[in-house]
Amino acid sequence: MAFDVRRFDIYRKIPKDLTQPTLTGAIISVCCCCFICILFLSEFLHFINVNVTSELFVDNPGDNDRILVHLNITLPRLPCSVLGLDIQDEMGRHEVGFVENILKTPLGSNEEGCRFEGRFYINKVPGNFHVSTHSASKQPEAIDMAHLIHEVSFGTKLASGQKGSFNPLKEVDKTSAKGELDLLNIESHDYVMKIVPTTYENLAGLKVESYQYTYAYKSSVTFSHTGRIMPAIWFRYDLTPITVKYTETRPPLYSFLTTVCAIVGGTFTVAGIIDSMIFSASEIFKKFEIGKLS
Repeated sequence: MAFDVRRFDIYRKIPKDLTQPTLTGAIISVCCCCFICILFLSEFLHFINVNVTSELFVDNPGDNDRILVHLNITLPRLPCSVLGLDIQDEMGRHEVGFVENILKTPLGSNEEGCRFEGRFYINKVPGNFHVSTHSASKQPEAIDMAHLIHEVSFGTKLASGQKGSFNPLKEVDKTSAKGELDLLNIESHDYVMKIVPTTYENLAGLKVESYQYTYAYKSSVTFSHTGRIMPAIWFRYDLTPITVKYTETRPPLYSFLTTVCAIVGGTFTVAGIIDSMIFSASEIFKKFEIGKLS
């Protein structure tokens, strides 16, 4: 006698001529399919979307003890020839007229106005960098530090809108604002920044180190040791010992499949129970109408 594998079929089929379709069953079936489609779509969107979680921990400097700075600023009332970048910090660094990776672009043919751009490194200690005329061989008669900031950012740049992508000083305009002393042309501008180390890890496990920061602004009038007023645009910074880590996550495939099976199976089961209850109630009502309910 041949072995019939069909005996293991737990999904036994009932001939259609032994089943009875009903209007109620059809309505419940259509509603059930629509409900399953809606839940499946919402679960699929949740599965393909990337979630970003954050956590805080004490910063571990490791081997990276320097921070890359991106500076892009326009000074509309000073020529490029007198502008320079000075860098100072608490480790004793003091550089006047820093020139490495500095680009100065005149705004007009008469050399009035300058687009000042730079990429440079700072140590992971409190300090400052400032744009000034301190390194100029001959100081101009009027030093007007009115400016428009395009970018001040730290570390590796992240995609715009991505968590951890910070440039809060972008488009800060100090080209027309006057200080409390109404002395715009001799005014120094101070941006005091608190820098927070930030790590972003994508789904592929690639880690990018960046830095967020907040800032406070003030204006003042400063004098050199000779008594001359020496305006500058100061960016004073300090670092927090706490690192913010952003991690991209996505639900695992098995979780998505389990949820889909639960949606389909659960919906069909509940719909079947509802259909059975309605069908049984209608049969009882029919018997009651003809007086055969006993």
